[in-house]
Amino acid sequence: MSGRVEYYYNLNTKSVEEGRQSPGSELMGPYATREEAEHALAKAAARNEEWEQESQEWEG
Repeated sequence: MSGRVEYYYNLNTKSVEEGRQSPGSELMGPYATREEAEHALAKAAARNEEWEQESQEWEG
């Protein structure tokens, strides 16, 4: 065990959890810092947008 704290973003409560406290289906993560977990949704949205643009380039 590394003793390193991991952070998760809970999709149901819209809050950050220190350590895994909820079922995995409710969580995004793990993240190394609380700040990374707080920005989980924004980061996912940005990645989805990038993938969508790449997909359109392949199709177009």
